[in-house]
Amino acid sequence: MNRTFKVPCPNCGGSATRSYFTSQESRYNTCPQNQVIHLECSDCDYLMVMCSVSGSVVEAYDSGTSIFTRQDKNTTKIPLSA
Repeated sequence: MNRTFKVPCPNCGGSATRSYFTSQESRYNTCPQNQVIHLECSDCDYLMVMCSVSGSVVEAYDSGTSIFTRQDKNTTKIPLSA
C-alpha cells in the first residue's frame, strides 16, 4: 500500500513530500520487496530514496542549498559600538 505525507524538508525546511511504497518499480531492486521511502522537496530540489527495510540510501540528490548556508548568507553582522 502506498502512502504520502507532507513533512518539513530536512534540507531547507520547506514543504516536502514523503511517500512510502511497498512495491516500487524494479529500478530499486536492491531493497528487499522493493519497499522504499521517497522524500522529495520542490522548493530546494532535494531528493532521497531509502530502503525502508535496511535504511540504506538507494538514490539521493541535493542542489547544495542548505538552510544552514542560507542562514549564514542572510545574516547581517552589525559591529558593536564601544
